[in-house]
Amino acid sequence: MAKSKEVFICQNCGVSSPKWQGQCAGCGEWNTLLAEVPAHPRKAGPARASRPDASSTLAAEAVVEQPRLTTGSTELDRVLGGGLVPGSVTLIGGDPGIGKSTLMLQAAAALHGAGLVLYATGEESLKQVALRARRLGLEAATARLIAETCVEDIVASAAGLGAKVLIVDSIQTMHSERIESAPGAVSQLRECTAELVRFAKASGTAVLLVGHVTKEGQIAGPRVLEHMVDTVLYFESDTGSRFRVLRSVKNRFGAANEIGVFAMVEQGLREVTNPSAIFLSRHAEPVPGSVITVMREGTRSLLIEVQVLADASLGVNPRRVAVGIDGNRLTMLLAVAHRHAGLQLQGQDVFANVVGGVRLAETAGDLAIVMAARSSLRDTPVANSLIAFGELGLAGEIRPVPFGEERLREAAKHGFKSAVVPEANVPKRPPDGMIVRGVTRLNQALDAF
Repeated sequence: MAKSKEVFICQNCGVSSPKWQGQCAGCGEWNTLLAEVPAHPRKAGPARASRPDASSTLAAEAVVEQPRLTTGSTELDRVLGGGLVPGSVTLIGGDPGIGKSTLMLQAAAALHGAGLVLYATGEESLKQVALRARRLGLEAATARLIAETCVEDIVASAAGLGAKVLIVDSIQTMHSERIESAPGAVSQLRECTAELVRFAKASGTAVLLVGHVTKEGQIAGPRVLEHMVDTVLYFESDTGSRFRVLRSVKNRFGAANEIGVFAMVEQGLREVTNPSAIFLSRHAEPVPGSVITVMREGTRSLLIEVQVLADASLGVNPRRVAVGIDGNRLTMLLAVAHRHAGLQLQGQDVFANVVGGVRLAETAGDLAIVMAARSSLRDTPVANSLIAFGELGLAGEIRPVPFGEERLREAAKHGFKSAVVPEANVPKRPPDGMIVRGVTRLNQALDAF
């Protein structure tokens, strides 16, 4: 038998090389090439006989809508788009110890009403899983457990039991007998994920995969894994915080960028039904440099507090520090505020922060950032009952943002009485008890409070 020829595959991007080299030519990372033996190609067999047409139409397939499987957690169902879709494959990633396995064990216990649930673990023994379930108060769960790392055996067990939900923890510990590489290698990850995807689509079993992440926070392995699955969820958490944010990065059956908020307690992950209360400090008295804005995440509006501190610089070059805000955008907003509103920040160190550890990635917070900078510079507090949102242009104009009316309703629900928003976002009928002022220029917005 001819000896299998080794190839060297990058564990970061998946690029193959005929010989080892220190730096990957594809992604530029060092020491990421490992030797792997490719799978043997199948021998060409006789041509397949023609078979009847198996195609269908959209109208025929959309007649009956399959009900979704509820996971027992409102926040998880929200991120998934309403629940698990039968036959779907979901990949969940996050830092070590953030709560991936805890959430999967809680979901396995709550999904018993949908049918048999099989929990396959490749990292822990059955005794260890049982101890964790006892700590979470889930020892009475009816989910079946299996400690196995061979993906073919897991698929055979799930098919034999007729499982409706299959949880694999984690995909990096799985291996396929058709591949000679070690578990966690790029070829093993691709083959194991492809095998589970084929099983899910053929049997209608909902598959949940737990994935490790790299130091950059990405799912370990090539990005092709994220293309193969239907839904990709990421756990996010601020250092030292007990709150966890589960974000939908990709979802074929719901809204992308949807988030669910959880709190880590002794009994596991507990859902937070009112996340805005986490990100609002609501000072007893108004303080300079603090402005409330409304951020949009998926289909949810969240109230967050933006804080800016302007202090006299002791160095030649003033500092610009942004936490939760893009640093380049902060510099641009300060330049626009100087040009069109006369804010003298040249000799000031400016520190901007979003309370709660969240990241303000949209432009709706531009107006709140500039208002907080002016409030800190002039030591003039902004009223606790006021919110502001709007995009700031380089010409000093205030541009409208999407879902303005929904943002105002969320603010009114939390007791805010006044709002400064773009003129185009002023609703025909403001929320009860709220005064909404529309502005078109930055100087109008700064004079409004």
